[in-house]
Amino acid sequence: MKVNWLDHVNIIARDLHGTARFYADLLGLEIRNAPPPLTPENAQWMYDATGRAILHINSVDCPRTYARDIQPGPTGSIHHIALNCSGYDEMMARIAARGLKSQCNEVKAIGLRQIFVLDPNDVLLELNFFAD
Repeated sequence: MKVNWLDHVNIIARDLHGTARFYADLLGLEIRNAPPPLTPENAQWMYDATGRAILHINSVDCPRTYARDIQPGPTGSIHHIALNCSGYDEMMARIAARGLKSQCNEVKAIGLRQIFVLDPNDVLLELNFFAD
């Protein structure tokens, strides 16, 4: 048995469509409807350029297989979601154009520049740019 890779992250949002637009506009992810029995009113999946559904955005009232009390907001034990990105300068321009607060960091030893920014649900995103 082995873990092959992280499949996706699920985000519970009070504003499903606003959150999906945030990820589409800022990160260039493609919005698609989740498969049935989910509906466009309770779930949107965000696809990367290779066609992988890396983020699942669900409404607060979306049905769940593993039900537990979920409240949108600060992410509790999960500190952040890290995404490998390219186009550092374009991303900085997109963040500035949207008036978003961000924090940058550089890890010179491994050629990494990072941008930290919050989504509309206070989920912290770590956008990683290697040699970019």
